[in-house]
Amino acid sequence: MSWGTELWDQFDNLEKHTQWGIDVLEKYIKFVKERTEIELSYAKQLRNLSKKYQPKKNSKEEEEYRYTSTRAFLATLNEMNDYAGQHEVISENMTSLITAELTRYVQELKQERKSHFHDGRKAQQHIETCWKQLEASKRRFERDCKEADRAQQYFEKMDADINVTKADVEKARQQAQLRHQMAEDSKAEYSSTLQKFNSEQHEHYYTHIPNIFQKIQEMEERRIVRIGESMKTFAEVDRQVIPIIGKCLDEITKAAESVDHKNDSQMVIEAFKSGFEPPGDVDFEDFTQPMKRTVSESSLSNSRGDGKSEPKFGSKSKGKLWPFIKKNKIIETLLGTKSPKQQKEPLSHRFNEFMTSKPKIHCFRSLKRGLSLKLGAGPEDFSNLPPEQRRKKLQQKVDELNRDIQKEMDSRDALTKMKDVYIKNPQMGDAASVDHRLAELGQNIEKLRLEVQKFEGWLAEVEGRLPARSEQPRRQSGVYEAQNPSGVNSCAQDRESSPDGSYTEEQSQETEMKVPATDFDDEFDDEEPLPTIGTCKALYTFEGQNEGTISVAEGEMLYVIEEDKGDGWTRIRRNEDEEGYVPTSYVEVYLDKNAKDVHKPLQKISE
Repeated sequence: MSWGTELWDQFDNLEKHTQWGIDVLEKYIKFVKERTEIELSYAKQLRNLSKKYQPKKNSKEEEEYRYTSTRAFLATLNEMNDYAGQHEVISENMTSLITAELTRYVQELKQERKSHFHDGRKAQQHIETCWKQLEASKRRFERDCKEADRAQQYFEKMDADINVTKADVEKARQQAQLRHQMAEDSKAEYSSTLQKFNSEQHEHYYTHIPNIFQKIQEMEERRIVRIGESMKTFAEVDRQVIPIIGKCLDEITKAAESVDHKNDSQMVIEAFKSGFEPPGDVDFEDFTQPMKRTVSESSLSNSRGDGKSEPKFGSKSKGKLWPFIKKNKIIETLLGTKSPKQQKEPLSHRFNEFMTSKPKIHCFRSLKRGLSLKLGAGPEDFSNLPPEQRRKKLQQKVDELNRDIQKEMDSRDALTKMKDVYIKNPQMGDAASVDHRLAELGQNIEKLRLEVQKFEGWLAEVEGRLPARSEQPRRQSGVYEAQNPSGVNSCAQDRESSPDGSYTEEQSQETEMKVPATDFDDEFDDEEPLPTIGTCKALYTFEGQNEGTISVAEGEMLYVIEEDKGDGWTRIRRNEDEEGYVPTSYVEVYLDKNAKDVHKPLQKISE
């Protein structure tokens, strides 16, 4: 079966058919290209979807992913991300293996088709030229034959006429012979041209055209094979990623099977368990007898008294948890009994007057900052949490510090090895250049160890391994407890739990804490002012509008009496009676361990 023999006369139809084949190939290329774009768009949407529902770092959502159900959901999101990656692989492979290859092949196919049909047209033009030559020779032969017949008839007519001279007859005879000779020559030429044409025609239809059509047939068959192979590749590209996609789906199924409702329920208990016992029975209060009312410490109602009874801590908080205790109650307790004149003054005025009248200001630095600047910030020892939650937080902090210590020790070991190499090979570096960094690492490790000891002490206290520490002021907690248990009740007493597990610090509305002012003054008057540890320069003007802060002007030089403890505030002093806190970022500190506390006015220095 050959196009050259079967379709020898269908040159135009073959030309149209091969052009249609190229159009089909280009259409398939466009189809695959759009498929790759769809795969890329789908993969992008899947990735965006997975990213949208990923938990945000350092947020509350991240803590929620400790449950098995949420971990399974997170695994599903991760697997969907990998699933999207496989669709990107499909797009890339289809682009490289199908679209690019077929595009290049189409260009080659067009050039080959153009060449073959050019040869076919050239062969057709040649045979048409031969046919025209044959027709011209034939017409010439026919014309000469007719001329010879007419000349012969004229000669015969002249020869039969007795009135014609002999010369005219001879002339007619010669003309007839000439025409006969021309007819014979035309006949010979026509015969030769005919033989040549037949030969050319035979070669055209049995040699040239079959060869050209055979090449066109082979070209078309290669195109068909190529598009079939591309379709097979189209399926293979999908089939190659099916195992990985199946693995992603298996992982999603595995994650779903790992959901454990019992475990999640237990984690809820661990997350919210306070460690307190439920409240006991409420004592009966007999109002028929003229006696002092008593309320059980386990009562759910607020403690009530006649104004002279001991204040009861443990009453239910009115919507506020420790350390969000009532600021006015604490300040009134610290200021002591009010005089008739003071009763008419605002509490803030009494507090400011009290804080600036004597050197007691340094005794209340953390109290003022905790109530005025950092109200709501959690204490360092997590004492605002229930025992069970506090234990977990402290354990996490200890583990975090231990990891930091290990990192610092690894860095120190690496630097030690580097120093040894420098000592053995001085040309590689200066061994003394790492001493400063080694010293810093040693100091960091020591600080971290002290932190670990501090948190381990708190952890041991919570777990009952150590006796409770003496109740003394802690700067980190922002609540200062009384040092004289018989005379003064501080702003933070022993905390008890309400039935909902929250700490209650608020005193009954009917019970006021009475503190003799003389005892309070005697407790703090004996303490010496803090020594200066350096100086600082105010980089910007700061208006200390909050209690416990101090206003400074840009360029002013002041004394530093307490470094930033990590809370963003530095304590400074202008003179013996003016000191307070300013933001650390507002001053440039110059620490001097040998600095003396010389209270001289420091001049303002312009930038």
